[in-house]
Amino acid sequence: MHDPGSFVIPCTIGDVTIQRALCDLGASINLMPLSVMKKLQIKEVKPTRISLQLADLSIKFPMGVVEDLLVKVGPFIFPTDFVILDMEEDKKSSIILGRPILATGRALIDVKKGELTLRVNEEQVFLNVFEALKHPNDSEGCMRVDVVEPLVQVVLEAEVLYDILNPLSEYELLKIDDSPPRRT
Repeated sequence: MHDPGSFVIPCTIGDVTIQRALCDLGASINLMPLSVMKKLQIKEVKPTRISLQLADLSIKFPMGVVEDLLVKVGPFIFPTDFVILDMEEDKKSSIILGRPILATGRALIDVKKGELTLRVNEEQVFLNVFEALKHPNDSEGCMRVDVVEPLVQVVLEAEVLYDILNPLSEYELLKIDDSPPRRT
């Protein structure tokens, strides 16, 4: 069986066609690099308090969110929110279409056929991942994004700060007595 690799599809935002938008069911957001936002000449970005954990486990803070950007896939147009991140644009796929837009388009993915079906009401469009993969690319890489909720981020930062302010040496850790308390 042929491995289709990543599911990438063409889409259009404004007058810019993106040949290889990565469809990622593991992403809870739609992600756009700042460089793509600038190409699209988008001016209005709303601030956000979310943080993103990338594949290399680093934490990044987005510039903001662009709301209700019209994304055309085949004959369908979806109003889509994008999180904007100042990051290097991947030559293989410049934006990530996550679960929000895929759910709106009632996406069905047939991995064996390499086919993504989007459905709106009674209409549907079939997109072949093998066709989108014919567009050449030069880079190899991995992109993964997890959204870290603000409260989780605060707790994580507090724990890291505590560890920094209260370091224990290996020797001190060995001296800790974890035996049950004695009754007297």
